[in-house]
Amino acid sequence: MSHYQRIACLCTEAVETLYLLGAKDLIAGISGFTVYPPEARQDKPKISGFSSGKLEKILAVEPDLVVAFSSLQSDILKDVAAAGVDIQHFNHHDLAGVLRMVRVLGSLTGKDAAAQTLAASLQATMDAARAEAAANDAAGLPRPLVYFEEWNDPIITGIGWVGELIALAGGRDAFAELAVHKRAKERILADHREVAARAPDLIVGSWCGKRFRPETVIEREGWQQVPAVQNYERGHIIEIKSADILAPGPTLLTRGLPQLQALIRQWHADRAAGALA
Repeated sequence: MSHYQRIACLCTEAVETLYLLGAKDLIAGISGFTVYPPEARQDKPKISGFSSGKLEKILAVEPDLVVAFSSLQSDILKDVAAAGVDIQHFNHHDLAGVLRMVRVLGSLTGKDAAAQTLAASLQATMDAARAEAAANDAAGLPRPLVYFEEWNDPIITGIGWVGELIALAGGRDAFAELAVHKRAKERILADHREVAARAPDLIVGSWCGKRFRPETVIEREGWQQVPAVQNYERGHIIEIKSADILAPGPTLLTRGLPQLQALIRQWHADRAAGALA
């Protein structure tokens, strides 16, 4: 069977996955927002942004397949298809979708065995985290309430896979009812005092494209009595880089999940030691 030989990746998670599958030589170009693996930024030409891209720059690397993610990349894909190039458009919003993406990319590149191995490894990571959380539940340990902030102005709460990761790590998503919405504008909070009213035990910030600033969060009006703010000095407000938790590829489980687990383990340790404010 003939497989694709020159793949243009407009999303960082496709680049990461193809490298993990041993298919890096098939990548003809990458998104300028690619983070993992770091060597991809030196090895491969950058041909697009995330929500922006010029057709001529994409076509210049002579792709036989263009891979993209999300509705934000739909317009450029229409132009790519009109130019006669095949497209693979992912739009998953959950962890099951990450595993599907891995298997699809494996099939498109002739790396089916590697894809099955990677998917099994990611599934094992999820299973281990779920088992640890279940053991804590069985021991009567409470699950901390975790508030995840994807953007600060306006305030946007976490997408579906973030809520799944919080649950896997042994926490509760403070805005689980909003995580079901796929579009960011549907997860906007009209009033930041909604967060204070829910009194999260832990706060995680991941402001896509810029550094999270916890010092501005703890100064918000009415947040001083929030447990996470009161325990700020104990590390109960943290940043997880957007590349680790907002790009829906393997890094969600290899980098994002461990950071959430470490945060929740620390919370349990502080609670056991009677150190919570």
